[in-house]
Amino acid sequence: MVLGTTSGAGKSFLTTALCRWYARQGLKVAPYKAQNMSNNARVVPGLAGRPGEIGSAQYFQALAARARPEVRMNPVLLKPEKDTASQVVVLGEVDEALSRAPWRERSEALWLRARGALHALLDENDVVVIEGAGSPAEINLHASDYVNMRTAREADAACLLVTDIDRGGAFAHLYGTHQLLPEDERALIRGFVLNRFRGDASLLSPGPEMLARMTGVPTVATLPMWRGHGLPEEDGVFDDRATGGPGGPDGGRPLRIAVIAYPRLSNLDEFQPLRALPGVRLSWARAPAELDGVDWIVLPGSKAVASDLAWLRAQRLDVAVAAHAAAGGRVLGICGGLQMLGEALVDPHGLDGNAPGLGLLPLVTLFEREKLLREVECRFAPSLAAPWSALGAMPARGYEIHHGRTAQHPSLATAQPVLFDGLGEPVGWQHGPVLGHYLHGLFEDERVLAALFDRPVRPLERVFDELADYVDRHFAPGVLVGLLAPAPTHAARVPVG
Repeated sequence: MVLGTTSGAGKSFLTTALCRWYARQGLKVAPYKAQNMSNNARVVPGLAGRPGEIGSAQYFQALAARARPEVRMNPVLLKPEKDTASQVVVLGEVDEALSRAPWRERSEALWLRARGALHALLDENDVVVIEGAGSPAEINLHASDYVNMRTAREADAACLLVTDIDRGGAFAHLYGTHQLLPEDERALIRGFVLNRFRGDASLLSPGPEMLARMTGVPTVATLPMWRGHGLPEEDGVFDDRATGGPGGPDGGRPLRIAVIAYPRLSNLDEFQPLRALPGVRLSWARAPAELDGVDWIVLPGSKAVASDLAWLRAQRLDVAVAAHAAAGGRVLGICGGLQMLGEALVDPHGLDGNAPGLGLLPLVTLFEREKLLREVECRFAPSLAAPWSALGAMPARGYEIHHGRTAQHPSLATAQPVLFDGLGEPVGWQHGPVLGHYLHGLFEDERVLAALFDRPVRPLERVFDELADYVDRHFAPGVLVGLLAPAPTHAARVPVG
């Protein structure tokens, strides 16, 4: 199990690397996270043949483990809808009653579901690599926290505690987290990991040695800073460092793509391939000035389309997007972004809210009670108008996850359907330089990337293998294999005196 001293310490990254490392030893491996909080979700096989949702981090961890992603790998997913409320997804499906229940009252019910999924995975696999959440030492939440040490005790897991040394205070974080745990839980901690280290590792001494004397726990790895590893950062958590540099299509200026970063944006992880693409500079925009001079504007998915659209207008980004389109600049809307680009949002069930759209596509979106979840194979129309003509006849695969159903506005000029699902139904439309579609994961399809950018693509399998090589180099010899063996007795691990 990978625990962290804080959120963002590197748990998702390390868990993914370990999944591939153990899979390369010929073991049957599965990832597990009892509860995730993220609006970055993937559609995977669920219960009774129905599709379900899990956090994107567990989806990638399953691929790294060479396993088919499925709902038991992340049995509880909390999708924030506002600062004080989240939608609760249990084993892939929304549970409205638990979504309304107070947290401390619902945690025991959620643990029963999560516990069953954990034991099923333990029974079916040689290794389960578990990811914790936040910190295991939040003493105000310890009694109701089933994601960290309750899961560790249930699985009798060999635990690694990782900290982000680049933030400073790493030794204090490790020592304080260890000391705040009850004694029986401390005994599960088998090693400390210093993540994102920059500089001369010899200068760390005598810190690790002193920490081992005080806790009985060795520092088993110092992981160097690695910004270009190829995974979305920490469950796709927002990272506003712009990427890219010179090397654009003309050999100099990069292609500039700006993603509108509204408050409840979702599925941000699907832009990771663009972040890693040579000659492409990806940035996040919250103000009109941040759209100046960009080549593309992307409106991503949203967990709260009407309120994010209101935010966009309040920032005057609507004017900037319209001006960009009027000048022939590319505008791309994905899922909630597609819905915003239309004429209107109609919400008869009070799920999201009614609102006028941006009016850049002659479409109307009607919100329905039932959420559509599906993995889907699509194909673009044989010919698309410029500037999207490179996508003509291109196959594309991905997933859909939305309440809204979008159709032609009856009294406006006809939108051009340009992307179709396997049944021939439109899921994408174009009007001049504006393209909107429901297909999440478009940029994860290597065929689409090659058509749009004509750049070398770093395959995901290569990313996973490089992660495994990385931990193999930087963990102390024998540690990763040793974690599969029973722990030494508590008496042997606790320092005397």
